[in-house]
Amino acid sequence: MTDPITERLAKCYTGVVHDVMRAMAQRDFTLPPRLRPLMPERAMAGPAFTILGKVDPTADPHETLLAWTGLLSQCPAGHVWVNQPNDGTVAHMGELSAETLGDKGVRGAVVDGMIRDANFLLDQGFQTWHSGFTPRDIVGWWLPAATQVPIRIGEVDIEPGDYLVGDRDGLIRVPKGIVEEVVERSEEAISTESAIRTAIKGGMDPQEAYLKYGKF
Repeated sequence: MTDPITERLAKCYTGVVHDVMRAMAQRDFTLPPRLRPLMPERAMAGPAFTILGKVDPTADPHETLLAWTGLLSQCPAGHVWVNQPNDGTVAHMGELSAETLGDKGVRGAVVDGMIRDANFLLDQGFQTWHSGFTPRDIVGWWLPAATQVPIRIGEVDIEPGDYLVGDRDGLIRVPKGIVEEVVERSEEAISTESAIRTAIKGGMDPQEAYLKYGKF
């Protein structure tokens, strides 16, 4: 069953979510712009399944793959895979992993690092946020340290179950404790912006529109 908050949040573009959270005196909720969506035309939203990783160049290749496939088994449907690998050398999402997660109903991935098999991910339609590409994989190099623990990406702290919403403009973390209020306020703001747009198209001066609606 789809989480209704996820569906509503996915319809709230990040610009309006940002403005709402700024007005709520929230801080440090916009993820760094180095993270970009593989498919900019597709929005993504959902609660976070968090992963914390570590580089271990001495790791046994079998051990790394066993640990990785174990991670894939843990991520629940309806969530966003959010990985802080603490690594910028190897890829932390690829074809078979995306296929596995997508088939399970995972809504997408956020990787503070590299990915590979980009054409396959595009064909699968598995939205993946990333900072770059490399053909190199995790084998004999990287291991997970923990799942469903607090992680930090840039200046943003992400708790398990916090919501993420992303589109072409960027990626935002919405704390789970306020997500319903943020969604409600965002929906109201979108409605107000529609009224402003209609007024301006009808010839209203933009400053007059701002003074009337209190928003621009």
